Amino acid sequence: MTDTFKIIYAYRFEDGSTIKFDIRLDTATLAFIPEMRQELPDWTLLAYHQCAICPLDVGAQPCCPVAANFSGIAANFKKFTSHDRVTVACIVEERTYSKTTTIQMGLSPLLGIIMATSGCPVLEQLKPMVRFHLPFASLDETIFRMVSMHLVAQYLRHQEGKTAEWGLDGLKKIYAQVEQVNSDFAERLCGAAQNDVNINALVNLDAFAKMVPLAADKLLHKIMPYFSALLK
Repeated sequence: MTDTFKIIYAYRFEDGSTIKFDIRLDTATLAFIPEMRQELPDWTLLAYHQCAICPLDVGAQPCCPVAANFSGIAANFKKFTSHDRVTVACIVEERTYSKTTTIQMGLSPLLGIIMATSGCPVLEQLKPMVRFHLPFASLDETIFRMVSMHLVAQYLRHQEGKTAEWGLDGLKKIYAQVEQVNSDFAERLCGAAQNDVNINALVNLDAFAKMVPLAADKLLHKIMPYFSALLK
C-alpha cells in the first residue's frame, strides 16, 4: 500500500491544448499534499476575505489552506471563459471517468477535492467523500453519497462510545456551514479572477450544497421501495 492516493484531472480544450493536475493525498488521512510552489498571491492570505466562521488564527496560519492549494490551479484557467467546452478525464486507482462539458462544470469537482482535503476545519467534514470520488455526479447521486457518509460517521461514533444522531439534522447543519464558507470563499476568489471560470466552478458546488438538505428527505422517500428486501 502506497503512502499517497492520487487523483488525476486532465483537461483537453477545443484548441487542442491540455492541462493535467496530479492531486496527491495522504492515504491514511486524505490530507492534500502540496507540490513545491512559488510565492503565493495576496488573495490566498487568510486575512483576505477570511470566512466569517473560520476558526483559524491569522497569526498561526498566514494563508487560507484552500486558497493556497487552489491558487496554482486557478492560474491555469485565466484565459478561458466559463462556457468554453472541454473534455475532462478523471483518473483514479479503480477507473477513469470522462465527460465533455463546460469548463466551469469540469473544474467544479476538482475544486471540491481541494476544498475538502486542504485542512479547512469546516470543509474537511466532507473529506470522506473524496476517497470515493464521483465526478460529474447528479443531485440524486450526491444526496445518496452524502447521507451514506453521514450515517457511516454516526455508526463509527457509536462504535467509539460517542453520541450518534441517526436523523439528518446533523447533515443539514454541516451543509449550512458549507454554504457560509462557499459564499465567503467566492468573495476571496473575486480577487483571483481575471474571468469568471473559478467563481462559477464554486457557484456550481454551492448550488449542490443548497439543494442537498432541501431534497434529501424527498429522495429517501422516493428510493424507499429499493430497500424493500431490507425493510421486511
